[in-house]
Amino acid sequence: MRIATYNINGIGSRLPALLEWLEETQPDVACLQELKAPQERFPEAALNEAGYQALWIGQKSWNGVAILARGTTPVEVRRGLPGDAADEQSRYLEAAIDGVLVACLYLPNGNPCPGPKFDYKLAWFERLITHAEGLLASGAPVVLAGDFNAIPTELDVYKPERWVTDALFRPETREAFQRLVAQGWTDALRSMHPDERIFTFWDYFRDAYGRDAGLRIDHLLLSPMLAGALTAANVDRDVRGREKPSDHAPTWIELDMTKITR
Repeated sequence: MRIATYNINGIGSRLPALLEWLEETQPDVACLQELKAPQERFPEAALNEAGYQALWIGQKSWNGVAILARGTTPVEVRRGLPGDAADEQSRYLEAAIDGVLVACLYLPNGNPCPGPKFDYKLAWFERLITHAEGLLASGAPVVLAGDFNAIPTELDVYKPERWVTDALFRPETREAFQRLVAQGWTDALRSMHPDERIFTFWDYFRDAYGRDAGLRIDHLLLSPMLAGALTAANVDRDVRGREKPSDHAPTWIELDMTKITR
């Protein structure tokens, strides 16, 4: 089972690139972030034609998440992250797909910091940590997939010293990510590439992609039941170098479903 996460950075303008990638790699599940489209502008018909059924939460101009499933219908479990009834930002979606609970998330960026945006980021992170603890306690096979807007370690950023004041690399952000993983989640990409400087995001400016001046901020975290089923994890880096790309590249894992421990 191949599960991918991809911050598409505007599904309207990136739809051709998305469809090309889906046709090439055929992930069983694809979690998308930053749809930047209202609910009614989601390209459901085009994705259906490509063989994918979808759930999505749109939002005009920014945010928005979606879960695509190939050849099957994702069953919605949760729409929105619990813990703040007043939060109207479209950042979290859960679905059951072929026996796996897939959570697609787009954690707030938090810049500039300090300030209200950073406060919102940290509060959202705390809500995620609380909810993730409950998911682990359920004993279900779970994947947390998405753009976490968190650089876990110095290995995950091209020049750490340039990011020390950024919300993605602030000590509070890294500490929250570490607490989340410490609950019992496996950071799939880092697990398969423990010492490799591997990135999922390259800015549009200063030829960041050409210089490989990137960040690792897109993550797939596996519950213990799935950790033993992990056989591969990587980044489709070349997608970032294509025409009119997102500033992120798709990140994916392969699971051998016969090895799920129950």
